[in-house]
Amino acid sequence: MSVAVCPGSFDPLTLGHLDVIRRASALFDRVIVAVAQNSAKSQLFDAQRRAGLARQALAENGESPGIEVKIVPGLLADFCREQGADAIVKGLRGPADLYAEQAMALMNRQLSGVDTVFVLGDPALSHIASSLVKDVARHGGDVTAFVPPVVARALGDAS
Repeated sequence: MSVAVCPGSFDPLTLGHLDVIRRASALFDRVIVAVAQNSAKSQLFDAQRRAGLARQALAENGESPGIEVKIVPGLLADFCREQGADAIVKGLRGPADLYAEQAMALMNRQLSGVDTVFVLGDPALSHIASSLVKDVARHGGDVTAFVPPVVARALGDAS
């Protein structure tokens, strides 16, 4: 059974994230959506809330039963070893994402022996970034075109 880990802060989970997760599930038997902390980012929702929203969004979207959501308690490399991951799957919106992700992919491979597989995001969703979605929501804008319904409701409650 092949296992992929799709890591991210998912603060919030976007339609772009769902696209990458869906396509990873077509490539691997089991996909773990790994909700991680990113110390460089200001988090709107805590890890438990982000994981819960991801579970709800995946359920509402009718995603594969081979997809599960877990919180990463520390280093992604350690988590991947513990989960028996065959690959890390990351989505790329464009060249800037590849540049940013390359060093992490190399570090994770050196620490865990797990390679990163890059999936090109749907061009129709390439402008969607969690940070932009949060900014739109903070200012009362409509985010329903960018995130699953459960996430849009949570963003409305948080604003």
